[in-house]
Amino acid sequence: MMDKRTRLETVLAGERPDRLPIAFWRHFPVDDQRADTLAAATLHFQQTWDFDFVKVSPSSNYCTFDWGVETRWEGNQEGTRTYVRRRIQRPEDYETLEVLDVRKGMLGEQLRALELIGRALPPDTPFIATVFSPLTVIRYLRGNAYIADLRQHPDRVLHALDVVTRVYEDFVAAALETGAAGIFLAVQPASYHLLSEAEYRRFGEPFDRRILAAASRGWFNLLHAHGDAVMWDLLAAYPVQAINWHDRHTPPTLAEARARFSGALVGGLRQWETLLLGTPEQVRAEVLDARDQVDGRGLVIGAGCVIPVTTPYGNIRAAVEACRNT
Repeated sequence: MMDKRTRLETVLAGERPDRLPIAFWRHFPVDDQRADTLAAATLHFQQTWDFDFVKVSPSSNYCTFDWGVETRWEGNQEGTRTYVRRRIQRPEDYETLEVLDVRKGMLGEQLRALELIGRALPPDTPFIATVFSPLTVIRYLRGNAYIADLRQHPDRVLHALDVVTRVYEDFVAAALETGAAGIFLAVQPASYHLLSEAEYRRFGEPFDRRILAAASRGWFNLLHAHGDAVMWDLLAAYPVQAINWHDRHTPPTLAEARARFSGALVGGLRQWETLLLGTPEQVRAEVLDARDQVDGRGLVIGAGCVIPVTTPYGNIRAAVEACRNT
């Protein structure tokens, strides 16, 4: 039987491993505001399910807290926090962002969580650090007004994107020093419902690629394309080993993607309709359908995004058992 790293490396090479690998990730609200509690919650989740890799899931506010953004936990089922104060209140504020020391504040807290997790996991269990794309960080700093801003005040937005990218280039380097196998680059604005492809190529892609260059010595960098109508082919051309998206909700399907990306595909399960509200039988059926779409090659079973914090134990178990019995 393969160990976890060997199984994952087999999948990254587009081959069929000894069994289907699987990994889910979720938020840990309130616990995700401190290094020790985030690490403890993440490790407990992994010890329960023994996934083939660990995607460390801080709250999104870790990437903006040190710039003065305020959030609060209001019970969202995904475990996300509500933004109550943005740093960028007007277009002029883009020019006031300062370069942060990633070893201090909330960024430093996240690095400490990675260190704790890396020390506690077995040597064959890869873990990856969540990093939000620079334009996603701008969205959190400004809110949805960033779309009008990049069209009306492009130079100001580009200035802020450079500052954000410099900070997260440093953060990625520090995250890899903790033993992380790579990063989970979460890209939210690369959707045709939000921007044109030309806009994303100007305000998104160059900065994403700088982050990935900083992560290039990692062996497992996973891109997450969030939302509907994603710019899939643009993102799939990035230098990453794996890609995750809402494959049951937005094109391409896993089968279509297999011909368009040589690395690993991560997905196959709907986190709301199937994992949260479905039955174990429906979960198993989706796992097997995902496997059959790609003939079991180059696939990690996962969900399109974080699974709800109320996901039934039995449904997670059904997914795990379906993978281990294939």
